[in-house]
Amino acid sequence: MNVGLDDYYQARVKAPFGVLGVRTEGELVSEIVFLPKSVGALAPQNPLAEKAAKQIARYLADPAFRFRLPLKVVGTAFQRRVWDAISAIPSGSTLSYGAIAKALRSGPRAVGQACGANWFPLVVPCHRVVASGGIGGFANRDEGFHLSIKRWLLEHEGA
Repeated sequence: MNVGLDDYYQARVKAPFGVLGVRTEGELVSEIVFLPKSVGALAPQNPLAEKAAKQIARYLADPAFRFRLPLKVVGTAFQRRVWDAISAIPSGSTLSYGAIAKALRSGPRAVGQACGANWFPLVVPCHRVVASGGIGGFANRDEGFHLSIKRWLLEHEGA
């Protein structure tokens, strides 16, 4: 059986930098994914996908908006600690990988890997984590599409 994008995502929301694919499982958001502009929008297929799409649209209109979505528990215990720390960074602010690592008694690379493994970008704002000497990577990439999204998000928030 061939699974298409319409079967994989329960919503696809257009954004200035591309498209956000939203996956849901029951009463939980299970994943949010950055997709290229070439992927079309998809109207929400269930009430939770509709709630997620509306909240994404609110964030795109107002970078101070705070998400309130039920998220699937994923990742390791360490990744969840990093994601909790990232979630506490206010819109318009950034923290370095090193600062988060110090707070968690870890290393910057481990924090970077946890950021790259984030299942819920925007909701868990990993774009607010930067290198000590620059913007750093994004979604486990150091250039291209994903890094352009990080730049857009930081500019959108005035960081």
